[in-house]
Amino acid sequence: MVKVRMRILIVGGGYVGLYTALRLQRQLKRELSSGDIEIVVVSPDPYMTYQPFLPEAAAGSISPRHVVVPLRRVLNHCKVVIGEATEINHTKRVATLTTLATAEEGSHAEQLSYDELVLAPGSISRTLPVPGLADFGIGFKTVEEAIGLRNHVIEQMDIASSTRDPAIRDAALTFVFVGGGYAGVEALGELEDMARYTARYYHNVKPEDMKWILVEASDRILPEVGEEMGRYTVTELRRRNIDVRLHTRLESCADRVAVLSDGARFPTRTLVWTAGVKPHPILAATDLPLNERGRLKCTPELSVEGVSHAWAAGDAAAVPDITAREPGKETAPNAQHAVRQARTLGDNIVRSLRGQPLEAYAHKYVGSVASLGLHKGVAHVYGRKLKGYPAWFMHRVYHLSRVPTFNRKARVLAEWTLAGLFKREIVSLGSLEHPRAEFELAAGGKAPEDPKGSS
Repeated sequence: MVKVRMRILIVGGGYVGLYTALRLQRQLKRELSSGDIEIVVVSPDPYMTYQPFLPEAAAGSISPRHVVVPLRRVLNHCKVVIGEATEINHTKRVATLTTLATAEEGSHAEQLSYDELVLAPGSISRTLPVPGLADFGIGFKTVEEAIGLRNHVIEQMDIASSTRDPAIRDAALTFVFVGGGYAGVEALGELEDMARYTARYYHNVKPEDMKWILVEASDRILPEVGEEMGRYTVTELRRRNIDVRLHTRLESCADRVAVLSDGARFPTRTLVWTAGVKPHPILAATDLPLNERGRLKCTPELSVEGVSHAWAAGDAAAVPDITAREPGKETAPNAQHAVRQARTLGDNIVRSLRGQPLEAYAHKYVGSVASLGLHKGVAHVYGRKLKGYPAWFMHRVYHLSRVPTFNRKARVLAEWTLAGLFKREIVSLGSLEHPRAEFELAAGGKAPEDPKGSS
């Protein structure tokens, strides 16, 4: 007789996907070795991105390859499939996948059956129907976007340095960031810090020539660090000649002109959109219950509400916060909860398989830290408020302790140490976005319109 293996399908290779798979392969080591259980991780990328390090990667403080964790290396007892789930029929326990091979084979998709499902696809950028945003906007959610933005900023300084047209120069040196959350503020702080340092190597570009603008629709930025630290952040950014505009929205960015709701107009070649996230579209292609925001309804034990053999956590899940005083409050969709939820989720799957009682997820939010550039930051942790160098140091220590694997910890620490001893790298490698452009031109092909990758 052929032995049928139980299959645990994990959709997503981010925080929840990686940490859940790690937990499962440790807890189910014997079952995996005997072939009784198989863990399959489906992810569009062969790595997990540690997103809190994206601003430092954009600023050149950390190499891009050290911001990511290779899934195949750390999940050596799991089967990693590079692809995406396009539909999930949990009633039949079948997921429809597209992989790199399906296009080559000429097939549309393949069916994968499973016994236990973990949905952790994360989130995508939440955009609005702003004219010109799809044509000229730049995201900041992946390592490719972070490095592309770094190359882009340096290229704009090159354009400003070599042009005699004041309109082109002004647009090249104007950088607009939309969204005052973690991603927007940290990306702006790190890149402004990098550009100010880079300007010393240009004979005709000075830091005061650049315009850095932060647009936020609400009345404050960085709400996670508290109102007082949010006000301090605004003051600190404005002290660095960064134009912070609260109660302001982006109305249009058509024709490379950022039009704001307060009437201001800024010709710019750089518009970075970090105005929030929304659940991954795969959630709408399932037969699982969703709440009004499109997230999976979950129990405190991280199982999908009203459904057996389905689990979720992280950005995709609406998990009740049993530590909150307000009834009906959900845990915040951030990395602090995602990592801890993944551990509880992995343990509960093992308990479920062994017929043991499940454990409810409970974690009281301890606070937040944010970097505003080299040696600058804000923090609100365990009720204590820090700013400046102490907050920046706490930011680095905390995230160094949280990045997965000792290998990555050692590499990041080594890079930070070397960065303190040597000067910053200010090289733009925009040509990496079109690696075949030069050869295509030499072979008689048509050169791309933008060979350096600048937008």
